[in-house]
Amino acid sequence: MPRIQGRPVPALFPDAGPVTVMLFGEAPGPRGADQSGLPFWGDGAGVTVYRALTATHRADVPAAAWEDWDGARFKALGLAPRLIGTALSNAYPACPTKDGEHFHAPSNRDLLDPANLARLEAELVRASQGGASTLRVIAFGKRAQWVLSRLEGAPPFELHALPHPSAQGLLQAAPGKGKGLRLEDLRAEWEARLRRLLDQDRPERRTFA
Repeated sequence: MPRIQGRPVPALFPDAGPVTVMLFGEAPGPRGADQSGLPFWGDGAGVTVYRALTATHRADVPAAAWEDWDGARFKALGLAPRLIGTALSNAYPACPTKDGEHFHAPSNRDLLDPANLARLEAELVRASQGGASTLRVIAFGKRAQWVLSRLEGAPPFELHALPHPSAQGLLQAAPGKGKGLRLEDLRAEWEARLRRLLDQDRPERRTFA
């Protein structure tokens, strides 16, 4: 696996038009967003996110991306998604690592750092601008939900939570911690739940040049 860069990954917004939904993961993954520089782009769990976004007309994903879902490859080839009515970010902006080799979950101190809280609030302000209704925010995992529920300077938003789409997150959230259940079935169920949330106020399909 490539060495973890640990650089902040900025939020991704549509090129134009209002945002009705914003998704927040926990932190950029070591094989995905940390390498590609784009939220969820190349993360193992991100493929499920982008499948749901594509199915609900909220993202346009290059066909070549599905062939080998890897952040470093995306960066090298210049592959990037285009978003429609949707913004993407993370509860913590950089892939947390102590040695450049191993990921560790962001701590409470990381998440509640004043600079991180200010970043989250600024992203939500931007996403809320120009919208005709209250922004819907979908948090992936308890850590993202926890910090988003503690923002005091953000505009009003409607918070929804789903388990983290990683294998560990899905198994931990499943009945009996997933005993006797197939991981692919859990992923399919999670994707269906996300699609239902995204399908509200579905944007018109746009074709990018």
